[in-house]
Amino acid sequence: MLTNRQLQILQVIVDDFIKSAQPVGSRQISKKKEITYSPATIRNEMADLEELGFLEKTHTSSGRVPSDKGYRFYVDHLLNPQSINPQDIQQIQSIFNNRIVEVEQVIRKSANILSELTSYTSILLGPDVQRHRVKRFSIVPLSNDTAVAIIVTNNGHVENRMFNLPAGFTASDIEKMVNVLNERLIGISLEEIHVKLEAEVLAVLQQHVRSADDFIHSLVAATMHNPESKIFYGGKTNMFNQPEFHDLNKVRMLLDLMETTSQVQSLFHPKESGIHIRIGSENQQMEMENCSVITTTYSIGEDQQGAIAIIGPTRMDYKRVVALLDVMRMDLSNALTRTNRSD
Repeated sequence: MLTNRQLQILQVIVDDFIKSAQPVGSRQISKKKEITYSPATIRNEMADLEELGFLEKTHTSSGRVPSDKGYRFYVDHLLNPQSINPQDIQQIQSIFNNRIVEVEQVIRKSANILSELTSYTSILLGPDVQRHRVKRFSIVPLSNDTAVAIIVTNNGHVENRMFNLPAGFTASDIEKMVNVLNERLIGISLEEIHVKLEAEVLAVLQQHVRSADDFIHSLVAATMHNPESKIFYGGKTNMFNQPEFHDLNKVRMLLDLMETTSQVQSLFHPKESGIHIRIGSENQQMEMENCSVITTTYSIGEDQQGAIAIIGPTRMDYKRVVALLDVMRMDLSNALTRTNRSD
């Protein structure tokens, strides 16, 4: 257990290093108005904190920097989220004041504003669109034997599914198909479409259109495809501005990771409420060993959920990011839930 003096010195070192990115020395700490200890006493305490694994000594300075263990202790025991100033709150709320009705537009704008406010990289996972409900169904022929089914959902999401047309299918056949599909599919979820097509729509179409079986089987195969979660980035290259990432190889590795959907999804904490922080080596990927990831979730109504992640250096301004994420997740959830209900 750390003494009160060690706790105070550790907090000052972490706070100063977050601001300056420069190792923190005993003389620098002794000049703080809240510190009443001599430089010699502070040096002794810093040596003890280093021995305990909370601090590390750099090769270029006599000062110390926090270790991953030091950051973890700071986050778990010393972190008090700062108050968000009115300008930041106004910028977040501007997302929802413009009457944007499409969910994806709201999420994309949220990602951009979070990156602007934090100067880090923001990643938002869209909600599970498979639970969205069909609002409109249309079919656009691309050639004599292929077409695209365009499905617009109640949340403004648009799905495009390519499929094959039976030989000899006419524009009149397609029109009849679209009428029946809109009559039978509106209001059901995307994940239920293929079941409805086989169980109900096929029998109706067989009465009106030749080759209905081939058409439905092709469309079912297309609608059973479960798309990957949509990923929205803000400030993808913000890491270039952090002194820890002047090594281009580090940046390249990180950007390569963000191009791989499965790797990006693994950054997110399992879908639990609250805010979760992973620091440096706590991340499973080697590319993330110099980064911290702060994640949370947002909701759209009772049964849909998305996620938010902020990626920055381990020297991240945890107080500010946690406070901003707390405001964003609540405002985003409230706005998207209202949009969902209005549809």
